[in-house]
Amino acid sequence: MLSNLTVIELASVLAGPDVGMFFSELGSRVIKIENKKTGGDVTRNWKLASELKENKVSAYFSSVNYNKEYLFLNLSEKDDQDQVYELIKTADIVIANFKPGDDKKLGMGYQTLKSIKSDIIFGEINGYGGTNKRAAYDVVLQAETGFMSMNGTPKSGPVKMPIALIDVLAAHQLKEGLLLALLKKEKTGKGSKVEVSLYDAALASLKNQATNWLMNNHIPKPIGSLHPNIAPYGETFTTKDNKKVVLAIGNDNQFVKLLEIIGAHELIENPLYKSNQLRVQNRVQLDNDLSNYFTQYNRTELMDQFIKINIPVGSLNNMKEVFENKDSKTLILEEEIDGVQTKRVKTAIFKIS
Repeated sequence: MLSNLTVIELASVLAGPDVGMFFSELGSRVIKIENKKTGGDVTRNWKLASELKENKVSAYFSSVNYNKEYLFLNLSEKDDQDQVYELIKTADIVIANFKPGDDKKLGMGYQTLKSIKSDIIFGEINGYGGTNKRAAYDVVLQAETGFMSMNGTPKSGPVKMPIALIDVLAAHQLKEGLLLALLKKEKTGKGSKVEVSLYDAALASLKNQATNWLMNNHIPKPIGSLHPNIAPYGETFTTKDNKKVVLAIGNDNQFVKLLEIIGAHELIENPLYKSNQLRVQNRVQLDNDLSNYFTQYNRTELMDQFIKINIPVGSLNNMKEVFENKDSKTLILEEEIDGVQTKRVKTAIFKIS
């Protein structure tokens, strides 16, 4: 779809390369510039203990680098800098995530590149805004923007999410901005600078939790997977074959059907559970009352029944189980990079018809 575009990626780690991969999946030529002084993108060496030390790429690096060309340059050297300038002359988009000030120091700021290619679109991801030089790391941002305070349980205390979610959210924001900049260029012939901060992307994603505070002064506490307004929603139960399921029961009708499937008929008329609000108030006892019923069935037989009548219950899957699903397999992209057979999940999963 975007095979007529050339994208120069002056970015490393996760957010910027994720944006570059989005364009590469849609057919763009993406040229990733890596720092030859430091051995390239730092994530090439972010390896699991089980990964081969001699491999030139890690699984982490592979997750957001696909179908790209790789150039190892030192932007503080004039010859290497000039090589990038030549590429800019025929490029459409530049993706960068320099620390504030480094773009100008290395001659890669928007104004400099605009003087080389007047209609260039410059996409920039930074930590806390274009003038704040503070180093930005995902776990710190998860802490400072409220995510960790809500995540976890009363017993565990604050917990970070197990992916660099703020980077992923910022990448999506930049993709949207760049696509709008392309539309603007199509209509006016003019380029743009599109800037996204990790901090702003995190705050923009707080959604109802932010509004709960802004409108009602409600500070959310870590309650695990539970939903503060709905029950049983987020409760997990172990089945006879030692598998787990999670419930997402949203109304009284679904609750009654759940009870019928697991054979908990005597709970249907229990006055403690006659409405959602009552179930929220009595969710601890409800959890105890439901637990024994789930241990009487294997997960597959229960899930078949839930899915058949559209009751929102899910299997709690590990990564192995996730990618054993035939639907998941269609989203896997494979490619060899520097002699390593790599795999990752698509970033562009929409369908346009």
